[in-house]
Amino acid sequence: MKKSTKSWVMIAGAACFEVIWVIGLKHAASPWEWAVTAAAILISFYALIWASGRLPVGTVYAVFVGLGTAGTVLAGGILFNEPLRPLKLLLIGLLLAGVVGLKLVTPAETESTQKELN
Repeated sequence: MKKSTKSWVMIAGAACFEVIWVIGLKHAASPWEWAVTAAAILISFYALIWASGRLPVGTVYAVFVGLGTAGTVLAGGILFNEPLRPLKLLLIGLLLAGVVGLKLVTPAETESTQKELN
């Protein structure tokens, strides 16, 4: 797997764990649920920091927040029966289109970045 591809996978993973910890902050009640929430925070931020060392930090953060927001809204609708109105879904689609656009216009890692990280 190319290093830039791995960076994008790490951002997507960070966003998935963001969905877990955001839901956990609202719904955790037992020590076990709080432990899972804390672990998700640590994993999410580790992956975010790792990826931001390899890609432009502004792009990494925008993609992380965009994917996390979309995932949290969809999870709320699926798991907790929060309303998913057509306009909300359209706006989530627009947000995801922006995330894809950022990925397409972001250059792969530069040689100097790769040398610094090795």
